[in-house]
Amino acid sequence: MKTYTFQPRGVCSREMQVDLDDQGVIQALRVMGGCSGNLQGIAALVKGMSAQEAIRRLKGIQCGPKNTSCPDQLALGLEQFLGRD
Repeated sequence: MKTYTFQPRGVCSREMQVDLDDQGVIQALRVMGGCSGNLQGIAALVKGMSAQEAIRRLKGIQCGPKNTSCPDQLALGLEQFLGRD
């Protein structure tokens, strides 16, 4: 299992930590800052989901007038991590 940590941009959350197993399945998501209840909900929903599926579902989601959101930032972070391996 690998843990990836990154700082999202343009959103309220300050840091995201994602645990991916060897098959690219999300085992845990921890988010510091942001809307606690919503982010706990997202973490519960993506647990056990493949990173590729999470990217497909979350990429492009916007938060109000912003061009991004915490789910979008998670998708972008996952894309970056998968590109490294």
